[in-house]
Amino acid sequence: MAVGFILITTKPGFENSVRDALSNVELVTGRWSVFGEYDIFVKIEAADEGDLTRCIIEDVRSIKGIVDTRTLIGAEV
Repeated sequence: MAVGFILITTKPGFENSVRDALSNVELVTGRWSVFGEYDIFVKIEAADEGDLTRCIIEDVRSIKGIVDTRTLIGAEV
């Protein structure tokens, strides 16, 4: 299983609408509003890294109101 985390910065006033839109993304397994440099913290789980990457690029990054993202991909060690 592939796991990724995304730190999202939104346009001012879009925090709630982006968070709500993330609930409709199939591979999102957790989403939290956070305070600080970023506005939302997201956990994504997929069967493989290809599905994980597709979800991040096509599903998450296309949500209206997202200004910037930082992605962390988990590695099994």
